[in-house]
Amino acid sequence: MSASRSRPPLDPSAGNVRRGRPTRAEELRTQLADEITRGLLLPGTALDESALAARFGVSRTPVREALRELTASGLVETRPHRGAVVARPGAERLQNMFQVMAELEALSASLCALHMTPQERRELEDLHARMGELMRQGDFAAYREANERFHAAIYAGSHNGYLIELAIGTRQRLSPFRRAQFRALGRLALSHTEHERVTIAILRGEREAAANAMRSHIAIIQDAYEQYAQSL
Repeated sequence: MSASRSRPPLDPSAGNVRRGRPTRAEELRTQLADEITRGLLLPGTALDESALAARFGVSRTPVREALRELTASGLVETRPHRGAVVARPGAERLQNMFQVMAELEALSASLCALHMTPQERRELEDLHARMGELMRQGDFAAYREANERFHAAIYAGSHNGYLIELAIGTRQRLSPFRRAQFRALGRLALSHTEHERVTIAILRGEREAAANAMRSHIAIIQDAYEQYAQSL
């Protein structure tokens, strides 16, 4: 029996790599990250825990957790005696983060080409097809959610627990910028085309092609975000 057939299938929409409903801290992190990347909260703006807790109707605990995670992304800076303020990561740091993400996802895709089970390959293909319909409908919110499942399925399909851990951690740090890039003109259709190349290479078992397609996809995401940021 081959290595790929000896592994149990992983559902790309649940289980090992994706929880169900996001926590309140995750919801707050997403909301604040969107406001920062859209320019609604400008660099230097104070982020008072009590004020944010009152605004969102929560305790200070999820607010504190959200700010901690945004600090890891470089969108928030904590200063002595001043608390948290809106920041923007330097161009070099952001470039370094995307470079690491590209290699982690390229490795994940290459291992998928070798180790994904037949059921996992069918699920990836079906998910990609559903994303095509969302793209044609122009449903940005649903497409972004499906995009999370798509990449989670590729991490899971690598069948390398340590790689999954690293990829998820790095993706979480880059999540605000990856979400923001979907606002670039025509990005939804281009993203789906890039996913098409990744999916085909994985389904064909072409390890190098899958890695190259994914590496190119992440590089384009970085460019799309930079173009969007410059338009603000």
